[in-house]
Amino acid sequence: MAAAVQADALGLDTVLLDEQAGPGGQVYRSIDRSPLRGTRILGPDYAAGAGLVSALRDSAVEYVPRAGVWHIERGFRLALSDGDGIRLITADRVILATGALERPMPVAGWTLPGVMTAGAAQLLLKSSAVAVDGAVFAGCGPLLYLVAAQYLRAGLSIRAILDTTDSAHRRDALASLSLRGSALRTLAKGLGLLAEIRRAGVPVFRGVEDLRIAGRGRVAGVAFRRGGAWQPLDGVTTVFLHQGVVPNLQLAWAAGCPPIWDADRLCWTVEADAWGGTTVPGLLVAGDAAGIAGARAAADRGRLAALAAACSLGLLSEQRRDALARPRQVSLRREGAIRPFLERLYRPRFGLRVPADDGVIVCRCEEVTAGMVRQEARRGVAEANRLKSALRCGMGPCQGRICAGTVSELAAAACDMPVQAVGRFRVRPPIRPVPLDQLARLAAPEAAEA
Repeated sequence: MAAAVQADALGLDTVLLDEQAGPGGQVYRSIDRSPLRGTRILGPDYAAGAGLVSALRDSAVEYVPRAGVWHIERGFRLALSDGDGIRLITADRVILATGALERPMPVAGWTLPGVMTAGAAQLLLKSSAVAVDGAVFAGCGPLLYLVAAQYLRAGLSIRAILDTTDSAHRRDALASLSLRGSALRTLAKGLGLLAEIRRAGVPVFRGVEDLRIAGRGRVAGVAFRRGGAWQPLDGVTTVFLHQGVVPNLQLAWAAGCPPIWDADRLCWTVEADAWGGTTVPGLLVAGDAAGIAGARAAADRGRLAALAAACSLGLLSEQRRDALARPRQVSLRREGAIRPFLERLYRPRFGLRVPADDGVIVCRCEEVTAGMVRQEARRGVAEANRLKSALRCGMGPCQGRICAGTVSELAAAACDMPVQAVGRFRVRPPIRPVPLDQLARLAAPEAAEA
C-alpha cells in the first residue's frame, strides 16, 4: 500500500495487485471491515493500518483485489487469476511486496485437524472474529505472545503457552541489544504483553525442547519435553504453532532472482540493495519480502522502492530521490534497531526445524516424511531439485512455500553439508493453483490467431 501510494504521488501509472479481498495485507487484514475494529482487542498497532488504507483509497492507484499472481516474466509480464478469469499485465517496473510466511514447525502430529499456526489464528480473529477457547500456544517469538494477549482480551481462556525459546541464546541476544530507535518502545510493548498474560493466570512453560501432538483424526492432547522430562497435557483440542516468519519470495525466484540461504536468519532470501533493487533489472522487493523488520519498516521500504522505481524511469532526479528518501531511511534504521536482539533471542531450535523423528511429515501436500528425505539424501540425492523429483516434495499446491526450507535443512544435516549446497526447489509456473477453464479461455484466442 505504501509503495503504491508513493508511486502514484510521483506520477507513475500504478496498479496494486492484492491477493486478498480488501486492502490491509496480513498485518492490517480487514482493517476497514473487521468485526473487531474499534475495540481494544487487536490493539493500537492494528488500528494504525487505517491510515494506509485511507491513503490508498484517496489515490489514483488502480486497486485489483483477489488477484492471485501465478507467473511473472522479465520485461515484465504478470499473469494473474482474479476469480473471473486470467489477466495479463505488462509493466516497466515491478515492486514485489509479498510479505512473509510463518516458518513451519514440523513436529509429530502437526498435520492433525485442530493444529494451525498462531498467525492463521490471528487472521481468523481479525477477519471474522472467529476464535476457540482453551487452545495451547507453542513455539517462540513476539507474535506468539501477541496473539495470546489478543485472545485474552477477547475473553477467551488459554490452556497453556509452551515457550520453546532457548535460554542459551539469551546472552548473545543481550549483547546485540541496542536501546536506540524504537527498541525501548518494542521492549516495553513485549513486557506489557507478558504482564497481560501473567495477570490472566495462563500457565507458561519455558524452555520447552520438544513437542508431540497426539490424536486420532484430530488433536486430543499434547506432550512436551523440558529438562529431559516429558509432560503431558490431556484434553487439548486446538494447538497454535509459531516459531517466527520468513520472507515469501516465490515470485522473486520465479522472475529470476537466485535464492540465497541466510545462515543467520535461517531462511531463503534474495540479494537486494538499500532501495529494494534485485539482480533482475527493474524488479524490486519491499516490506518483509526484503527482510523481516515489522509493519512500520515494511511501509518505509515500500516508499523507498517506489522512489527508486520513479528515479530509474526518469521521473525523479537522484538528488530529489535522496532528499525524499532521507526521512524514510532514518525511520527504517530506527525500526531496525531491535531486530538483531529479536533474531538472536528467538532463533528456532534445530530439533523443531529439522525433526529427528523419521515419521514426521515435512511436506504436507505430498505426505513426504523426514525419514524419506534423509534416506534419499544419504543415498546421494541431496540436491533439492533431485529430492523433489525423487519424492515429489514441493510439487503440491503450496509449490514448496511451506516445506522448502525444512527439506533443504534436513538434507544438509543428513549429509553434513551447507544448506546453500543443497539448494532450494526451482519455482515453476503456475506458482499457485489456477483453474483449467481459465487457462483454456486464455489460450483459445492465441490458438485462433495462429
